[in-house]
Amino acid sequence: MPSAAFNPDTDIPDLSGKVILITGGTAGLGAQTARQLAKHGPAHIYISGRNASGADTLISQIQENTTTTTTKATLVTFLPCDLADLTSVQQAASTFLAQESHLDVLMCNAGIMARPPGLTTDGYEIQFGTNHLGHALLIQKLLPRLQATAAEGHNVRVILLTSLRFKMHPPGGIAFDALRTTQEYPAFAGWIRYGQSKLANLLYARELARRYPELTSISLTPGVVNTGLVGNLGCWNRAFVWVSNLGQVMKPAEGAYHQLWAAKTATAHLTNGGFYEPVGVLSSKLDSAAQHQELATRLWDWTDEALRPFL
Repeated sequence: MPSAAFNPDTDIPDLSGKVILITGGTAGLGAQTARQLAKHGPAHIYISGRNASGADTLISQIQENTTTTTTKATLVTFLPCDLADLTSVQQAASTFLAQESHLDVLMCNAGIMARPPGLTTDGYEIQFGTNHLGHALLIQKLLPRLQATAAEGHNVRVILLTSLRFKMHPPGGIAFDALRTTQEYPAFAGWIRYGQSKLANLLYARELARRYPELTSISLTPGVVNTGLVGNLGCWNRAFVWVSNLGQVMKPAEGAYHQLWAAKTATAHLTNGGFYEPVGVLSSKLDSAAQHQELATRLWDWTDEALRPFL
């Protein structure tokens, strides 16, 4: 179990002065991550998402809990952001940049899984557009602030959540010619589209590390966690998750351990660009697509072109 390898109460150091942004921070793993990090006194935590009422509830809970656990007041702010709408992502980044002079941890936690066919506001396959493209735009918009923070001597982290389901990607890894379609497949279509988006998260983290080595950029899987991501699936897909992961499904509090570890473990314990399994295990479970440098380069270039109107 994750608790045997990592205890967030004792293994997270003092976070005084740190600024942290968590996407999808209003519920599930993101909310659990914000709760735990707030106990250690960071200066400011931003939680992005679409659920303002959920954010208000979480912020109230954090304020109440931290009043009794720490003397350092952590400011928690909701940052409205719909990753399936690149204009919304652009606006969220602008709001953050207008308020903060540095950024220590960018945790790309939000995501959707095994969704029915659909397109984003900008016309991209819904899972790829949300899980990869929205996060890529946020990273690119905040990149100068991340670099400036690193230049001040801070250990800056960019963490992208992926999944071992990345192996369910379509042939070749990413179907570039079909990314502006709903990408229909005869079987397991939702999982194939999901796998493609999660492969993109893994590749983008590695390429970010290669191009910007002054930042520590990694991808990780939290494991299989019983959050709304699973609970909101249709009956068949939910059964698929439970049956294929018997005895391995964790509660959200445990599921957040891995990204908490990644946020503040010593840099010496991390391989920049690496893909990690819980907790803190550098994974060797990479298929040929996940190790393909030409595919990573093509994804980066394709993403740059797609995001050009928003940068």
